[in-house]
Amino acid sequence: MFKKRIIVCLDVKDGRTTKGVKFLNNVDIGDPVEMAAEYYRQGVDELVFYDIIASARGRGPILELISNVAKQVFIPFCVGGGIKTIDDIRDTILAGAEKVSLNSPAVRNPELISEGAKIFGSQCIVLGMDVRKDSSKPSGYGTTINGGRVDTGLDALEWAKKAVSLGAGEIVLNSMDADGTKEGYDIELTRMISEAVSVPVIASGGAGKPEHLTEVLTEGKASAALIASMVHSKAYTVGSIKDELSKAGVPVRY
Repeated sequence: MFKKRIIVCLDVKDGRTTKGVKFLNNVDIGDPVEMAAEYYRQGVDELVFYDIIASARGRGPILELISNVAKQVFIPFCVGGGIKTIDDIRDTILAGAEKVSLNSPAVRNPELISEGAKIFGSQCIVLGMDVRKDSSKPSGYGTTINGGRVDTGLDALEWAKKAVSLGAGEIVLNSMDADGTKEGYDIELTRMISEAVSVPVIASGGAGKPEHLTEVLTEGKASAALIASMVHSKAYTVGSIKDELSKAGVPVRY
């Protein structure tokens, strides 16, 4: 049976891990290198590292920090933020990442997805989506970029399908309405995108307790669940979350 993945997200700003609610009021919560090592020890399946201000500031990825994190973890490691060119993708992979997440740059230049997939393989190219409810869109959801600051005008469902047709091998689907609230994932959104595309969808935004992961991995049809606050707050460990999922009948990797 296909096992579900638990992925921890480190949002990084000025070299430090940070956490906010709905992309606002971010506070410093620690050193990303130390935190990556700790989550690896706890048995996380993958790690995602987002430089949350790179796109807004117009700079590229922080390769030294990426390399330092990569040395601590021997699991798939995905990096997003500031990756605008094929050279940026190459440099990030050479620094130790297995995958790159393209969000704002993919909207501005969709060819980056197809070129990246052609050169590095679809498995390396992850589409990052920051999605908000928007009743003016056919699917009921719109897409934003620049850390949620800019509305793209794109319908979330149409953009997900287009990106996959261009070569994206995975989607990290972040609900901005749920982000950091700890009140649960947007199940309707996750299921809609998961059923519409042929690649794995990682649910993001809103996890507060293991039941939320159970719900999104079953009813929401997500392949993986991304968490941050739950483990950053030390309310749970990766292991304790996997135990709860396993008890609920969700197949996980140990």
